[in-house]
Amino acid sequence: MNDQLRIMEIIDRPPVPPPISSNTIARAALVKRTTLETDVTVSLNLDGSGTCKASTGIPFLDHMLQQISSHGLIDLDVQAIGDLAIDDHHTNEDVGITLGQTLAKAVGDRSGISRFGHFIAPLDEALIEVVLDFSGRPHLSYNLEIPTQRIGSYDTELVREFFAAVVNHTQMTLHVRQLQGGNSHHIVEAAFKAFARALRMAVAIDPRRASRIPSSKGVL
Repeated sequence: MNDQLRIMEIIDRPPVPPPISSNTIARAALVKRTTLETDVTVSLNLDGSGTCKASTGIPFLDHMLQQISSHGLIDLDVQAIGDLAIDDHHTNEDVGITLGQTLAKAVGDRSGISRFGHFIAPLDEALIEVVLDFSGRPHLSYNLEIPTQRIGSYDTELVREFFAAVVNHTQMTLHVRQLQGGNSHHIVEAAFKAFARALRMAVAIDPRRASRIPSSKGVL
């Protein structure tokens, strides 16, 4: 009787997934972009643990990059030198451009990824929804209503410019929706946290898809 129970237990036990090979190639990339206005280098590992080094000369932007890394579990290193004596616009945008290019390079042809991501992040009174699709078609819908012109020294108009740069150079569809919120810092930080978690979901490998492109067209 005990032998029969043991056989049934073995049959009913779910299969143990095979261990991840130590030879698995990390989905990592590095891009350097130099213009007459900025010099930006971004490296990342999509399969990281959330380690971040960010030095852009814009403290609030560094803080938001840390949110992407920490909540997206992406190892991220962003080093930027820009014409901050003029204003933060060029550096903010070029960091977004280079981050977008690095993300695109890391996911390659996008085979095996889940493709879609969605997250709603609360931060006290703020509630922000982010939905994204690694569609190959750049599109940004953005409706954050940030009540103040600045957070510290950071111009809040630059939040949209950052996301637009990432979208155009990653070639993703991105929707950023404010459901609630009154504090500028809370609204923006919740948006970056929601983006990070949606990104983490979208780039996760779907074990049922293996190495296939996540599109009925066969290409993204």
